Amino acid sequence: MLSWMAWTWPTALVFIGIFSAMTVLTVLEIRHPGGAERLGALGLVTTRGDRLFISLLGSVYIFLAWLGLFGMPLWIPLGLAICWGIFCFWKV
Repeated sequence: MLSWMAWTWPTALVFIGIFSAMTVLTVLEIRHPGGAERLGALGLVTTRGDRLFISLLGSVYIFLAWLGLFGMPLWIPLGLAICWGIFCFWKV
């Protein structure tokens, strides 16, 4: 049924992680409406959803740059992407 896409465990885990993060943000928005707006280091007023989007977009760029410059393995860009996500939710 899903043979049109090469589903692997890493691919499935990425999608599960993204949908899990969206679920957590939905629950947080229901419990504490308003999106927790704040002015971050980049000078932008961001909500939790904005910070999730910025962290996911930045993570994609980190992985693509690493693949273009160094290739495999991807453990170092994974650590960089996690640090970027923490930075986004902490300071952005």
